Amino acid sequence: MDRAADIYQGAWAGADKQQGRKRVVIVGAGFGGLWAAKSLANKKNVDVLLVDRNNYHTFFPLLYQVAAAELEPEDIVYPIRSTLRKYSNVKFIMADIEKIDFTNKIVKSSGYAIHYDYLVLATGTVTQFFETPGAAQHTFQLKNLHQGVELRNHILNCFELASRKISETHKQSLLTFTIVGGGPTGVEFSGALAELIHGPFKKDYPAIDFNYVHIILIEAANSLLLTFPKNLRDYAQNKLSRMGVEIMLQTFVSHVTGQTVHLKDKGVIPTETVVWTAGVCADPITEKWGLPVTRNNLVRVLPTLALEAYPDVYAIGDVSSIDEGRRQLPMTAPVALQQGFLTAKNILASIADKPLQPFTYKDRGAMVTIGRNSAVALIGKKTFTGFIAWILWLVIHLMNLIGFRNRVMVLINWAVDYLFLERAVRLIFPAPKPKRPPDVS
Repeated sequence: MDRAADIYQGAWAGADKQQGRKRVVIVGAGFGGLWAAKSLANKKNVDVLLVDRNNYHTFFPLLYQVAAAELEPEDIVYPIRSTLRKYSNVKFIMADIEKIDFTNKIVKSSGYAIHYDYLVLATGTVTQFFETPGAAQHTFQLKNLHQGVELRNHILNCFELASRKISETHKQSLLTFTIVGGGPTGVEFSGALAELIHGPFKKDYPAIDFNYVHIILIEAANSLLLTFPKNLRDYAQNKLSRMGVEIMLQTFVSHVTGQTVHLKDKGVIPTETVVWTAGVCADPITEKWGLPVTRNNLVRVLPTLALEAYPDVYAIGDVSSIDEGRRQLPMTAPVALQQGFLTAKNILASIADKPLQPFTYKDRGAMVTIGRNSAVALIGKKTFTGFIAWILWLVIHLMNLIGFRNRVMVLINWAVDYLFLERAVRLIFPAPKPKRPPDVS
């Protein structure tokens, strides 16, 4: 038996083609991919194989709290196999997909091959730097668990170095934290960082003069949270300003180095911490696979979420772009969840030779937390701010988190933070080497 045939049999765990069962391969275990798999679970006419480079699902809406030392990395991830173990027709393998042969319906990875009848692409996003020189090399991102831990370690290292006897110039750059992008992630991380620094860090580092600390939020548009109603945008901006975040609107980053951020027509900011949350685009791997993509690497799909050239292939979540002039949907978890569910429904309809249904996004609203007792929420046409919005944010995120243990641990960490103004995860582990040795004066 050759290597391709070996993984073919092992991955499908004895699925019998003669019984007429169709094989569905799902690439990506994010919100869209995982919910597509769960929606096909225990169906008698399909066998499902979920493929991801990690063996865990990450709850990305809380990733910024890992970077802000509020949650442990383990609190926002859950083993994929544990999620799927109760479904007899759903299997998982951990692998990187290198190539897809759409004509022969074969997914290839590290010399192995997996045949499929239906394919679902849910490969997610990567950071978009808008061709800004130096941004990819010198900024921190928040797109995966490793990056969240890396940013937390770096922030803690900055304060450890600043507590030593170093020059004022170096101390200023160490304690200046610049966030590029005033969308939900940028706003939430700015608020969480401000509470971390002006709360626990003030007690941890009494030798530091906190007048050196600057948290700067840069946004190219004329407002934060541009897709939200004006009253929510104004509330968020005023709240962050009161928390000590310096907001620079209509400001463009022209160049980033290891120690500076250069602004178009607005000078230079000395800083050793630049967090890039300004934009995302679909994983460029889709273009390498030969699929029709937009400028942001989004895969063009029909309203049914299938590809016109390959009707047995679906693209969902942050990687898909629906044709026929429809508005570009937000790259959020609710969109991916709904598309995952519809894709499963359409695959079953296709097997039964029934009409496929077009995707219609049911917008249930959006919300952003800013800090303690403070958030903004848009639900339907109603808007909420302050404590009510904050409670709504807490409840909805806790309910959507996978795993009982994760919910308990997150709730405990939130309670400790709220009651005692403490962040229990102020740990540098493992500690990376500093970018440069401190210039002792």
